[in-house]
Amino acid sequence: MSLLEIRDLRVAFPGRGLRGKPVEVLHGVSLDVEAGETVGLVGESGSGKTTIGRAVLGLVRPSGGSIRFEGREIGGLQGKARRGLSDQLQVVFQDPYTSLNPSMTIGEILAEPLIVQGATGRDARSRVRGLLDQVGLPTDSVDRLPREFSGGQRQRVAIARSLAPEPKLIVCDEPVSALDLSTQATVMQLFTEIQRATGVAYLFISHDLSVIRHISHRVAVLYRGDLVETGDAPTVTSTPSHSYTRRLLLAAPVANPALQRQRREERKKVLAGGEL
Repeated sequence: MSLLEIRDLRVAFPGRGLRGKPVEVLHGVSLDVEAGETVGLVGESGSGKTTIGRAVLGLVRPSGGSIRFEGREIGGLQGKARRGLSDQLQVVFQDPYTSLNPSMTIGEILAEPLIVQGATGRDARSRVRGLLDQVGLPTDSVDRLPREFSGGQRQRVAIARSLAPEPKLIVCDEPVSALDLSTQATVMQLFTEIQRATGVAYLFISHDLSVIRHISHRVAVLYRGDLVETGDAPTVTSTPSHSYTRRLLLAAPVANPALQRQRREERKKVLAGGEL
């Protein structure tokens, strides 16, 4: 049994106007995430990848299919039952500038989920110090506000907050796309180190195939609400079998100008071939 099992997931949003027909944005997606594994979910904007993450988190209600976590159906959970999953299922959002409460100190931000779960103030403070150390931030961060930190440091705080309840799965929704390239590399390395130390699993959502390549064990490629290719990360990100995945690969920039020019020409050929 997988940690997360998604089967034939469908999501539809209301159409425009009173008589508008619902618009289905996911057309029966099936996906597994094993304990301690990173599954990269990649696709262009509008492909439906974030909708999958939001459905797993209970922020979007499925119109069909099932989402099972540790064998338990969670797709329709609401209220107290959904909140009861928060110690096992967490999220890191895209924007480190808006995902943290600007009026709370870092210590308060990290202690809040612990206190909600019943930890004493003393235990919460001790755990917060450990979390800061785990993500490479100094202990004096507890008394500082989010605005005093860089984007990469804020994302470290967001990661620490997601780790606070010691979850088994973290949904990472474009967690490095708002960061510069050098900070991206540092944060991705942090994700990897945390996984090795804790065994947490990631559903890692990104539009960037190069990011997915470096952090994932397996990759799932989404195109307009359909899963078009899955497989181990080295294969899918270097020798993909589906034309859409090849387009994503050829669209990724590289530092070598000659190779970048060659990629542009190859991408033109794929597009000219009428595939997708």
